[in-house]
Amino acid sequence: MTKHVKIAEAKTHLSALLVEVEKGGEFIITRGNQPVARLVPVAPKANAQSVFDAMIALRDSGAIKPVTQEEIAAWKHEGHRY
Repeated sequence: MTKHVKIAEAKTHLSALLVEVEKGGEFIITRGNQPVARLVPVAPKANAQSVFDAMIALRDSGAIKPVTQEEIAAWKHEGHRY
């Protein structure tokens, strides 16, 4: 749930708000009752290990079929005139 925080409170407690945002929290910063800005987490960067694990899981899931040597040879010449 997005919490509303007044500007003065956001300035006073910015460090604490950022800790909450790092955990996935979101805040709407308001001037009076008017929303002015939204404080949200930046999309996390995928680390190399998690990307590698996802690739291995996809490969092992059977969703991707192996490519044959014939298919590779056909792709190599695809679009070329002989």
